[in-house]
Amino acid sequence: MNILILCNKSPFPPKEGGPIAMNAVIEGLIRMGHRVRVLAVNTNKYFVKMDEIPRDYRERTRIETVYIDLSIRPVEAFLNLFSRQSYHIQRFISGEFEQKLIEILSQEEFDIIQLEMLYLTPYLKTIRRYSKARIVLRAHNIEHRIWERIACNCKNPLKRIYLGHIYRTLKRYELSALEQFDGIVAITRNDASFFRKTGTRTPVIDIPFGVHLQDYPKPQAAECSTPSLFHIGAMNWYPNMEGIRWFLDQVWPLIHREFPGLTFTLAGRNIPGWMYSLRVPKLEIVGEVEDAMKFIRSKSIMIVPLFSGSGIRIKIVEGMTAARTIISTPVGAEGIHCENGKNILFASTPEEFVEAVRSCIQDPEKCRTIGNNARGLIEQEHNNDRLMEKLTDFYRSLSIN
Repeated sequence: MNILILCNKSPFPPKEGGPIAMNAVIEGLIRMGHRVRVLAVNTNKYFVKMDEIPRDYRERTRIETVYIDLSIRPVEAFLNLFSRQSYHIQRFISGEFEQKLIEILSQEEFDIIQLEMLYLTPYLKTIRRYSKARIVLRAHNIEHRIWERIACNCKNPLKRIYLGHIYRTLKRYELSALEQFDGIVAITRNDASFFRKTGTRTPVIDIPFGVHLQDYPKPQAAECSTPSLFHIGAMNWYPNMEGIRWFLDQVWPLIHREFPGLTFTLAGRNIPGWMYSLRVPKLEIVGEVEDAMKFIRSKSIMIVPLFSGSGIRIKIVEGMTAARTIISTPVGAEGIHCENGKNILFASTPEEFVEAVRSCIQDPEKCRTIGNNARGLIEQEHNNDRLMEKLTDFYRSLSIN
């Protein structure tokens, strides 16, 4: 099949959750023998120079990008309070992107056009006008649910009012968009169930984030320093920032008091300056790392303190692939079919996080067993080659209907 994939940010380099998830599908479909072309938004938040993308990748994906400035403009954001339009969606509307899309659709016929995330739905009418392809939404999250949770967790009453408006307009837009697609690919079973319960007539399937296991042989325990706590994630994603701020304020002092020799290492893109200036004992901030999996393998216990968000946490899947023990809130682990005490440890309160860390330190064998079980879960449910076969079958079913 000939497949056009529209991305809300460049899938290369795959250095944060969204690009990693998009790139996994792109590479997987190419390995399946499909012809793939990529058109991506190039943003100020995730800017990529085309000459920095390897030639081999450019040739295989025929990737092109169009720059859109997604900076939040205070006046526009304020005026949006008096509108029923979603400010998140409006920021992705670009005449230049539309023209590039028309150019591609005029040059080539596609069997499937897949939109990565909700934000590219303003271009649906253009696609229908210039192409007979089946159009698929790949939903990385239930977008409005993220902002609903953020609004609920917000303590500032004025900010909560604004976030509530963001949530309501995004929900209205998201639910109304479902009927405009020929198929919906949810990234978790829970998300797929939500879409079906809306009553949509659009076919829905769940295809989780997958790993090409041949690229990630099972690691050895000797690769990591034990015990060691770490978190890796982009800090320009609000749920990550929210969770880490809570962990450093509420949890880390308790852990440090009981285990003064333990270090917590924080890695990821766009770590703000105020974090570097924190006077927190035994906190090591390394910022963006060149090789995320190498970093993950150098540590033993991943901390994921998320209280908002939706979809699936790519970094948890990567941590499990590396056979690391994950301590996460239930929200953080949503979408992964894990079992508390078997292949992950759940914690929601400071005391529960401390107890989970204590159990790993006092029982290293338990820690290793949970990590190995986590790797087994990935091998069973997140094998990307199998998932791409399932996705291909779904594509073909849409062409028949």
